Amino acid sequence: MSTKPVIGINGDYRAPKKDVVPLSWFNTGYSDSVTAAGGLPSLIPPLADDDDLKQFLQTLDGLVLAGCRFDLEPLRLGLDPHPATRAMPTRREDFDRRLCKMAVEMRIPILAIGAGAQTLNVVCGGTLIQHIDEEIPKALHHRDPVETTLRHIIEIEPGTRLDTIYGPGEIRVNSQHHMAVAQVAKPFQVSARAPDGVIEAFEAIDDDWFCVGVQWHPENETASALDMQIFETLLEASQQPEPTVLPMPLKRAA
Repeated sequence: MSTKPVIGINGDYRAPKKDVVPLSWFNTGYSDSVTAAGGLPSLIPPLADDDDLKQFLQTLDGLVLAGCRFDLEPLRLGLDPHPATRAMPTRREDFDRRLCKMAVEMRIPILAIGAGAQTLNVVCGGTLIQHIDEEIPKALHHRDPVETTLRHIIEIEPGTRLDTIYGPGEIRVNSQHHMAVAQVAKPFQVSARAPDGVIEAFEAIDDDWFCVGVQWHPENETASALDMQIFETLLEASQQPEPTVLPMPLKRAA
């Protein structure tokens, strides 16, 4: 019997409150998608020690950087908080930043989703738009608190890895975000945009390293049948020989 690749998924985190214990978990859409693609999902708890985290990552073949219903703390990005911004628990953001930095240094195959993609871009030196509606003229509707099945068109850049996964031209994706990537970090290139110019996906420039960040949620029940292909491609990449680890300039975590 062949051994299935193990794909780590960072857990969401609920801070302790009165009569409420702290909790780490993930949306089963992530684990179901990894399983359907042929892998074994593994929850990564918010480990406090870097040596423990490194040992954990060494047991993985690939990584899904999960999204979050909360946002990165704008003050850590040098931005004044917008009323629409709801910062994620500090322990979650601290851990996710450390996880991204270490995973990039180890060149683990990565699929980053939603806030996971935003965190990855920031850690690698990129920047974010805090509130699309106020920073992008004539912006599309990228989030609706009531309409959870909101979708819009994106256009994939020809010749990119995403082009190989989804095919050329336009596709429709689900959308539930008000923050977005402003400038991609140096290790990455833009691989998809919405018609209003908002960056919807980026990927590693290095062809030998699978690292893709998407703003939509391919694990969600509102995803299209095409979205399973991005998980399948992650699984394929996780079974390839490990690439040579090269130094990569990263932004120091705030």
